[in-house]
Amino acid sequence: PSQEAYEAGVQHYDADEYLQAVAKLEESLTEALSALEECRALCEGPWEDEDEEEEMQPGLYEAIAAHYIQVLKCRQQCVLEIATKPGRISATEDFIPSHLDLLQFAYNQVGNQTLAAECAASYLLFYPTDEPMLEKMKQYRTELGEDTAVAARQNIRHYVQRSLMEKKLIYYSVEHLGETFNDPDLWTPDELIPENLREKYREDQEKQKEETLDVEEREKRGPLPFEGIAVTMDSHQMNGTQRVVFDGVLTESECKGLLRLTKAAGEAGDGYRARRSPHTPHERFEGLTVLKAVQLAQNGDVDWRDAKLLLQASEKSRKIIESYFTPGKKLHFSFTHLVCRTAVDGQQEGRMDLSHPVHADNCLLDPEGQECWKEPPAYVYRDYSGILYLNDDFQGGGLFFTEVDTVTVTAEVRPKCGRLVAFSSGKENPHGVWAVSRGRRCAVALWYTHSREHAEQERVKAEELMEQRAVEQDQLGGEKRQGTDRSSRSSSEPPVSNSGTKPANRRQKPGSDSKQHPKVLRARDEF
Repeated sequence: PSQEAYEAGVQHYDADEYLQAVAKLEESLTEALSALEECRALCEGPWEDEDEEEEMQPGLYEAIAAHYIQVLKCRQQCVLEIATKPGRISATEDFIPSHLDLLQFAYNQVGNQTLAAECAASYLLFYPTDEPMLEKMKQYRTELGEDTAVAARQNIRHYVQRSLMEKKLIYYSVEHLGETFNDPDLWTPDELIPENLREKYREDQEKQKEETLDVEEREKRGPLPFEGIAVTMDSHQMNGTQRVVFDGVLTESECKGLLRLTKAAGEAGDGYRARRSPHTPHERFEGLTVLKAVQLAQNGDVDWRDAKLLLQASEKSRKIIESYFTPGKKLHFSFTHLVCRTAVDGQQEGRMDLSHPVHADNCLLDPEGQECWKEPPAYVYRDYSGILYLNDDFQGGGLFFTEVDTVTVTAEVRPKCGRLVAFSSGKENPHGVWAVSRGRRCAVALWYTHSREHAEQERVKAEELMEQRAVEQDQLGGEKRQGTDRSSRSSSEPPVSNSGTKPANRRQKPGSDSKQHPKVLRARDEF
């Protein structure tokens, strides 16, 4: 209940709905403190001796001390229990103080300075030297009048005082009795920690935090659904979060098949017309959707096998990304785009621009404000993105990631056949493409969403046409086999009687079942 109310409160807070935020955050704080008491009570169980295999048995007083220390340490860890969302490994940092920080701001926004000051005073019990909050307190005292008494909440004061007393006893046992302790709180004052332990405590805290994040990210990943695929760079190696590079997704022959599709479609001159890139005058841009590829196959302009390969390669990529980032949670296609960028001869000298400027895939980057706004015209429903590369016989054209400032480059990826780059689509992964200065760079750009209502409808139609083609091929094969059987029987059997009705033509005219509208491409669809 506490986590549910907390998430709802934060959502209202982010949406500037402060009245609703106050109600939910107060509910969460009440539930959290209640759950904390239940957890603390459960710590008072039998003593579990972790060193019971040792020959030396403790005496009575040692056993009492050890039991009591165990209870104290268990109680201290309770805050991590209530601050950890179900199914997650790491806890929300400063879970109790963060409530008070959010509440003081929200109460101030709704005009209740009395409760805002009370929450600020309560927060200062955890961080008494926090300068921004001290400034807030000074402001609240001025607004309320210097004679107005402002006091911290009694239940928070009790929580802090009790916790500090327990920490003092635990650190005594660490210093004098050889105990160990992983302090769960960031707000523990340095003077409480024995001087010879302070540096080690801070190092251990940082190390524990890093290890927890690493373990959590690893545990989120599922096993890859195909053999022969290797993870060549993960988030840690790429200096970010929710980023990964896979190799071996396509074979050389499969890459050639998809490149053949781009060439044939370009020659057909329908749906894949080269035009100036929307991002730079120094490159031509060509794009082909899955539906247009299947329609071109219907018209005989491209090989059916190559059109089918585009569907298969993109589905294989979807399964890989889903299993790695969101195992057990369905990813739907949002858009699939076979894209080529070609350097324009004679227009590369002195070039300073990018093939694709730095952007995020589901929000509008604001480098100056260090923010990314999830609002239209951004594709706010997109959750993950991928790029499946087909070739490397060109110059430039590498993918790079940056900080939100769009300037600080954090990682670069060089394209090659069968390499798949995948990443979450939000502000944590701004990215761009270096200029293609020579040759032609081709890739399958992929976007995915957890939202079924935003699933790619063109893909559904393309799969239906592909299934229709398979049925027609089966029927045609059956007719051929029947014709062979009849010819082999003709010399020994009388001809089979025919009713005189003309057999129905099962093969429809290509494209006759629907109008073919050209796909209107938007700039944010193009990698």
